[in-house]
Amino acid sequence: MTRSVETDYLVVGAGAAGMAFVDALVDHDPTARATLVDRRASVGGHWLDSYPFVRLHQASQLYGVASTRLGDGRVQVSGPEQGLHERATGTQVCDYFARVLADRLLPTGRVEHLGGHEYQDGRLVDLATGRQVDVRVRRHVVDARYLAPAVPALSPPPFAVDDGARVVPSARLPELAAAGGYVVVGSGKTSTDAIVWLLARGVAPDAIWWVRARDPWMFDRAVIQPDPAVFLDMAATLMAAAAAADSVDDLFLRLEDAGIMLRIDPAVTPTMARAPTLARWELDLLRSVHRVVRRGHLRRVAPGRLTLDDGDVTLPRGTVVVHCAAYGLQRRPDRPVWDDGMTLQPVRAGFPCFGAALLGYVEATRHDRPDGEKNRLCRPTPYWSTPADWALQQARGARSAATFMAEPDVAEWAHTVLLNPARVPPHEAARAEVHAALERLKERSPAGVAGLERLAGLS
Repeated sequence: MTRSVETDYLVVGAGAAGMAFVDALVDHDPTARATLVDRRASVGGHWLDSYPFVRLHQASQLYGVASTRLGDGRVQVSGPEQGLHERATGTQVCDYFARVLADRLLPTGRVEHLGGHEYQDGRLVDLATGRQVDVRVRRHVVDARYLAPAVPALSPPPFAVDDGARVVPSARLPELAAAGGYVVVGSGKTSTDAIVWLLARGVAPDAIWWVRARDPWMFDRAVIQPDPAVFLDMAATLMAAAAAADSVDDLFLRLEDAGIMLRIDPAVTPTMARAPTLARWELDLLRSVHRVVRRGHLRRVAPGRLTLDDGDVTLPRGTVVVHCAAYGLQRRPDRPVWDDGMTLQPVRAGFPCFGAALLGYVEATRHDRPDGEKNRLCRPTPYWSTPADWALQQARGARSAATFMAEPDVAEWAHTVLLNPARVPPHEAARAEVHAALERLKERSPAGVAGLERLAGLS
């Protein structure tokens, strides 16, 4: 017999965004019923396909769902990141989402999880049997996949691979026997993680070639911490720099001088600003790799040879090429969150789990309000790629946050949510350094936001 599902919200995508949305939704609307659908058998999204040595690049408690802390919130007391908050491994993230589903969401009796199912064009299909599942959605179909990241394990290399060439995604690195050399292709977090992993296992820096079509700007991890005195001071410094800068490059150089931004090569001005976080110890390791290939994009790999936009590179035969060049976080066209359904997107600069939880809270408390009112309250801030993109989305995120934080109930909720990097709970507001950082941020934000918009427009 054909199975049927009746639900208020059909949430397509059971990764971090879908989980954070459903968690906040059912926590604040005691009548809402939600069905999580995903092609994967379990929850956790791209984390289920990530490379084995992956870790969150930010503090654990800034990731996950609003009701349940990821990790124990501890500050590391030893090691190269002493004084910084813990960062979960990929395995810990996957286990966390599985526990949230089993211990938090399913016991409500109002959440159903359909793993191994696909939703396309109004149809829900069981991938194991091919059978269609009839589905009736009373309120919204929620697209939690719109900005889902593309990861190397599931993305073919964006270059040709000749017979005999050894090309593997980053996820395969731990399986390989020692090679005579490694070519790491990519400029983002996956490539930096792969190089740090290789160096930590004794691979000599001279045995690594790093193909970087673009150089990246990255946040110093020390300033992206779940401590309002640290985070708000960083934001205030950013705003002051934006108000004073006369170009986007000048802005980033000022942020570098202030200890906020890092670049791998001090002699190269980066043209990429996805801006993950990086620790200083990782930066030191990355700078030890001197065989950096800047000849445009890699177009073909043959045994012993790389072909790039601006010439070839000869390699020892048997060198392993590590594919880290998947696009990662998606840049998609702007669209309203509420528009013939819902499309989950960040609604401040970055921190997508907080954005998804905020959308869940707003929908739970205002599901009977017009879509236009909710869209005014929650304005999307798409991901960025270039430094000018970054400046624009920082401005849009600041304006969006000012809008939703002007709602008393939203502000009260947001200051209780660990996912919110700018949360200031009452007991923290009394700290002198937090109060001072808040005052600096309030003073500098108007000119800073205007400066960010001016700089993005100049580019």
